[in-house]
Amino acid sequence: MSLRPGGVRDLKGVLGDNLARCRKRAGLSQEELSWQAGLHRTEISQLERGLRIARADTILKLASALEIPVGDLFEGLVWEPGNMRRGRFTQGPGGDAED
Repeated sequence: MSLRPGGVRDLKGVLGDNLARCRKRAGLSQEELSWQAGLHRTEISQLERGLRIARADTILKLASALEIPVGDLFEGLVWEPGNMRRGRFTQGPGGDAED
């Protein structure tokens, strides 16, 4: 589970964990997923390791290639609005989304 100080979940880390889990569940290598999604294999690797955040079009490509709802890539994240300046992502119901 990807947590930052104070128990706040790291969006990139959670997205990466979910992507890796969904890819493995589909029985695909990073190379196979990259081919099907029209992305470079190193991008898949960076996303899974939480080194970068995916753009909206990349998320759609990945979900389509994996034949999953887009929401599966955000499983375990909940947006908690803060005051007028800041909100945060926290762990949602169901806790740790590992298989």
